Amino acid sequence: QASRLVELPYSSFDDDDDDDDGHSPPGDTAEQDPGVWYPDPPKLSPFSHCVRHLAFLWNLSFLLLGLLLLAVGVWGLLAKSPLPGDERRVPLGSDPMLLFVLAGLGASTVSLAGCLGAFRASPCLLRFFLGALLTFGGLEVLGGLLLLLARRRLRDALRDLLLLCLLRYQEDPDLQFLVDEVQRNLQCCGLESYRDWESNPYFNCSAPGVQACGVPASCCQDPLENGSVPNVQCGFGVLGLGAAAAGAVVHTGGCGAALGTWLRGQAGAVAAGATALVLVEAVGALMALRVLRDITALRV
Repeated sequence: QASRLVELPYSSFDDDDDDDDGHSPPGDTAEQDPGVWYPDPPKLSPFSHCVRHLAFLWNLSFLLLGLLLLAVGVWGLLAKSPLPGDERRVPLGSDPMLLFVLAGLGASTVSLAGCLGAFRASPCLLRFFLGALLTFGGLEVLGGLLLLLARRRLRDALRDLLLLCLLRYQEDPDLQFLVDEVQRNLQCCGLESYRDWESNPYFNCSAPGVQACGVPASCCQDPLENGSVPNVQCGFGVLGLGAAAAGAVVHTGGCGAALGTWLRGQAGAVAAGATALVLVEAVGALMALRVLRDITALRV
């Protein structure tokens, strides 16, 4: 019996060996076979890690910038909401703050996709980010071509925009600020001449109030009284004067021609800014492409 007890473990072990030799799964055999070579899983290089972190920080900075633009636009829209009983309401479509809202919303959305795509290694978000950058780049190129091919129509559109600003001068503080800055810096008044302010319902000579037959103070040649105090009434009654008398008080030339000349002089700066914007987008796209390629290589 003692020899029988001793033989049982050996017979059982021999059966297990036979079972392993013929019926064990391939994976178990490979694990026990030291002669089988297993390749190491692919790893990201230090350069790939650096590009991934740079892509994250790059998109994070533009995300913060987009949120800032969005906050400024929303604040501007809420600040100009009409009070109860106030009949003057600025149409949303012509509000300059709407541009800040749209630009901030677009920039923050695309940058958030790129930021999360680089942080979470998400191919879907990275592809969305690349597609948005390509779309924006195509729109910028299309806009540049339109500027070159449709300059006359754009000049007419700018004229209509200036006329709209004159008509809604008192209704929108942003338009009022823009018009005053243009007239003050370019030393002009109105669209074609200072007489264009007669189309404004508040400056028209038939309108009630102290502003009737007047022009904004930004048209005045010397808007500061005694060199320090702004004189907001320097343009009152100018439309009732003759051309010579009005020329001694305000700038009589229109802002349409002056603004066109100024824009032509800034063509180089506009082209440099557009080129810098395209380069920024190209750098972001290249980093996203590198991160996407590394993620795809790891998952193959």
